Amino acid sequence: MNATFDAIIIGAGQAGPSLAGRLTAAGMTVAMIERHLFGGTCINTGCTPTKTLVASAAVAHQARRAADYGVRLEGAVTVDMRAVKARKDAVVANSRNGIENWLRGMERCTVFKGHARFESPHEVRIGAAVLSAKKIFINVGGRAIVPGLPGVDRIAHLNNTSILELDTVPQHLVVVGGSYIGLEFAQMYRRFGSAVTVIEKGPRLVWREDADVSTAIEEIFAKEDIAVRTGAECIRFEKRGAQIVAGVECASGDPEVAGSHVLLAVGRRPNTDDLGLDRAGVAVDERGYIIVNDGLRTNVPGIWALGDCNGRGAFTHTSYNDYEIVAGNLLDGETRRVSDRVPCYGLFVDPPLGRVGMTETEARQSGRRIRVGKRPMTRVGRAVEKGESQGFMKTIVDADTRQILGAAILGVGGDEAVHCILDTMAAKAPYTTLQHTMHIHPTVSELIPTILGELGAVM
Repeated sequence: MNATFDAIIIGAGQAGPSLAGRLTAAGMTVAMIERHLFGGTCINTGCTPTKTLVASAAVAHQARRAADYGVRLEGAVTVDMRAVKARKDAVVANSRNGIENWLRGMERCTVFKGHARFESPHEVRIGAAVLSAKKIFINVGGRAIVPGLPGVDRIAHLNNTSILELDTVPQHLVVVGGSYIGLEFAQMYRRFGSAVTVIEKGPRLVWREDADVSTAIEEIFAKEDIAVRTGAECIRFEKRGAQIVAGVECASGDPEVAGSHVLLAVGRRPNTDDLGLDRAGVAVDERGYIIVNDGLRTNVPGIWALGDCNGRGAFTHTSYNDYEIVAGNLLDGETRRVSDRVPCYGLFVDPPLGRVGMTETEARQSGRRIRVGKRPMTRVGRAVEKGESQGFMKTIVDADTRQILGAAILGVGGDEAVHCILDTMAAKAPYTTLQHTMHIHPTVSELIPTILGELGAVM
């Protein structure tokens, strides 16, 4: 079968379905191609399943702390991992089915299941069918990297996808990778009942963050008896009976860690190596990411790349914003650019980290004169009242322009509270606008104006 459409969208991840909705509403015919699961990484192996599991783990952790709040529970708190997994699977299935049903019921949208490969700049093959369109949007996401560590090919190992299928609690989970994905699973499974060790090659956890953030997270983990081994320069694996032994050779501590399960969380790669991009002439960089301009257009006229595969963001919200940029430019006469967005993300350990803009380190390295405001969560009434006072809040301001350059809120509600800073930055308003705004009491957000009124000396 050969067919012609106004637009082809390859991949039903975060950006694809919404773009299909806008294009079809504008009167275009759209072919939506999905080779596996509707909803992409976020719905199937990312945000939705992991945050559902994080919620279950948080309940178990809170139950164990019940006595701290004057609540007494009879007997030990136990976790039914099969029930936890069933709840996660139900949430995921509901979201996935909702997206698929929406697309299949969408007027002027035709859904194709199969592996898409380019035949030319305007033709895509799916099995025996060749589809053509003047506009093609690539939204194929990414997948976990398997690092070339010695012995990794001789052990069973988990990644962010396969670990979601566990219906038992590992005796000892060894997490290789001390960044966002690895840390979320580490704390989650510790709360489910596993012994957990995090192995990180670098000198500290989440090296992209300021050192004070890394230190605070490590302190939070230590209170939950999560072992952390940083500076692991020679990671290797060996199977010994029922155990998997990871060699680390850190400067201090045992040179080996033995566990029952190993999770590899050391990075991701784009799903671009089997699309036939060479036949379309689409350029990629040395890591396989599709090269795009500020409007997400590739080097080939009529082809765009959205989401994780373009290397311009690795989050659901950046993918969705990619859709908004493309739709706004194509359909609304706007001139939206990737470079206009303020970088922001969350690390969903507990308490969570909300991050926006520059780190303090980046701000200093930029040559700007800066002022920094900081307050521990022990001085945030809402956090103390909730019995969750770990972490801190920090803002970085340009001393000359009075613009907020960045912020980090590691603490209860930090992933939500940081948005008032994000919105102020997006509006390009001076920090005094936020400083002089009245906030609701008792909240975490109410302390942000206070911090901005107590900024340190110019540095």
